Amino acid sequence: MAVKIITDSTSDIPPEMATNMGITVIPLTVSFGSEHFLDNVTLKPDEFYRRLSQSGIYPQTTQPSPAVFKDNYEKLMPEAEGILVITISSKLSGTYQSALSAVSMLENPTCPVEVIDSQTVSLALGLLAVKASELARSGKTLAEIKEAITQSLPDAQPLMFFDTLTYLQKGGRIGRAQSMLGSLLSVKPLLTVRDGVVTPLTRVRSLQAGMDQLYNFAAQHSTLEYVGIGYATSTTDALKLKERLAPLFPPEKIYITQVGPVVGTYTGPNTLCLNIIGKSR
Repeated sequence: MAVKIITDSTSDIPPEMATNMGITVIPLTVSFGSEHFLDNVTLKPDEFYRRLSQSGIYPQTTQPSPAVFKDNYEKLMPEAEGILVITISSKLSGTYQSALSAVSMLENPTCPVEVIDSQTVSLALGLLAVKASELARSGKTLAEIKEAITQSLPDAQPLMFFDTLTYLQKGGRIGRAQSMLGSLLSVKPLLTVRDGVVTPLTRVRSLQAGMDQLYNFAAQHSTLEYVGIGYATSTTDALKLKERLAPLFPPEKIYITQVGPVVGTYTGPNTLCLNIIGKSR
């Protein structure tokens, strides 16, 4: 790949998948008190959710420093004709600003570096990185890949079933879903990300009803270019959703991933997320 692709760990791309696709994933940090871990590197999802449910300490997250991005740019440059960086929404994290600041810190760069604010999170971001990687592998230039990904931003959407909004509220990322808090007694919210901000869509009373909403969300699209399912703690639910989506999209092309520690800090356990790049009807 002449063009190198970088994203951050809130993309929830599994490490082996990132390696196979030639995508560099820069981890954010999640901290339990004085213990600091690299997202999905030194703290894996299963251990994170165990700590989340058993620890009395609410975790905190921190974006990578500009220096970390700079080091990765310099490491990739000798073999690159260009570098494209796609980050979590700048309204949810300072990661985009770190990636951008790192570009100005480069001394005598040997290739251009472009940074895109994905305006989304989790595997919706990850699918943008996957698309960029496939375009790079096909020989597209940095400018061509940047244009294609920029055009795909409105089509990259997550729909997230939450068991509770407690974690999102504690983490200060609740955004427009604040309006749901007073009425969430026996109902479960479904949220998306619009204009880079967490936004409420609807609420349901059960996981099964949530599954129906996730399926309907996919069915409302005339084309589905990429599909991915993210789960926090239940692989079974993810596989059931994958099977349900079979009439709409080839199951063998559906990516399944576990929501990592940083995103999981805000979603909590029992979250199920459908991520797509597609056109609405």
